[in-house]
Amino acid sequence: MMRPMKLGGEQLMFGQGVLEHLKTIDGKRAVIVTSGDYLIVSGHMAKIQGYLKDAGIESMVIDDVEPDPSFETVYRGAKVMMDYGPDWIVGVGGGSAMDAAKAMWIIYEHPEIDSIDKFEAKHNNMPPLRNKARMIAIPTTSGTASEVSRSVVITNTETHKKSGASDMKMIPDVVILEPDITASMPPKLTAATGMDALTHAVEAYTSTRANMISDVLAEKSVAMILDNLVTAYKTGDDLTARENMLVASCLAGMAFTNVSLGIVHSIAHTVGGLFGIPHGLADAIILPYVIEFNMSDKTAEQRYKKLAGKINKDSLLEAVKEINEKLDIPTSLKEVINDDKSFNEQLEEIAKLAIADGCTKTNPIVPNVDEMKALILKIYNGGTANEC
Repeated sequence: MMRPMKLGGEQLMFGQGVLEHLKTIDGKRAVIVTSGDYLIVSGHMAKIQGYLKDAGIESMVIDDVEPDPSFETVYRGAKVMMDYGPDWIVGVGGGSAMDAAKAMWIIYEHPEIDSIDKFEAKHNNMPPLRNKARMIAIPTTSGTASEVSRSVVITNTETHKKSGASDMKMIPDVVILEPDITASMPPKLTAATGMDALTHAVEAYTSTRANMISDVLAEKSVAMILDNLVTAYKTGDDLTARENMLVASCLAGMAFTNVSLGIVHSIAHTVGGLFGIPHGLADAIILPYVIEFNMSDKTAEQRYKKLAGKINKDSLLEAVKEINEKLDIPTSLKEVINDDKSFNEQLEEIAKLAIADGCTKTNPIVPNVDEMKALILKIYNGGTANEC
């Protein structure tokens, strides 16, 4: 039976100048959650707080969210919120900042969630939200689509493994896609986050839960990314390309949050947690190998052919390889990990963790441990079957 779909919250704004929409928000206090001081340096934090002030909303900032945020960071931020009492939580940043903001929101509303074990237990069983606050999401990257996603991912600092929770209640109420705020993204981050968005769209398209609505969203997203990502990578201040990438990422997010993903994400989540590889970069490296692996399934092969036809390409696999080359993406995990001994020692665990990942069950093929090990080893070596 098909699952109910939800494509977003109450409001979604996109285009140059839409940050000013904050002036129309009704509330009293807001906590802005972000990472580092780049928003201060760029002047965007002053704009955000200024627009909120124009709306009669006082605000404070939590700016110490690290990449792959830890539960400790999330809990500390939630405690700040408990003292301050916001009725709006504003997540501004990439996936880490927005995920941290969502997780802080959950604990702010439910202080009894005081450990990562209790947080993990809320997966697909989230208690009610919006009794204390609602959420605004302002992405500064074009890739994670956390602004329309039902999920959060945080890191267990004891195990170095990523943990998550998922529920439609966590989709933010207001989404503001302001291209100017993404223009300062450096090229490598532009490439990695853009390939994360492409992976979202491709995996949603071949998910075993895909449907005609998610297909339309994914097809348009893939086309927009292939048309705009290289321009955004090479010419960062091209606001048309930046806007198109924000919209494309959002469309991919609407698709995958409803129909899930596949083993590109399962493997990327695992190697990212164990070896500290940025998520989008891991996706970009892994995607061509998984497309090739999945093509042994006739249904998946036909889906890839159909998607290639929709974007006027002869081969989706070759299109992905081509854009990776233009974005200077490495062709193997070995190029970014370069620790054969550690990788070999953990290969069995990597395979088992990837299979246990929630994204695996909607992949066209659900590999066994030996098949997953062989695939991961191929991705590490760059396509050879030799031992590391």
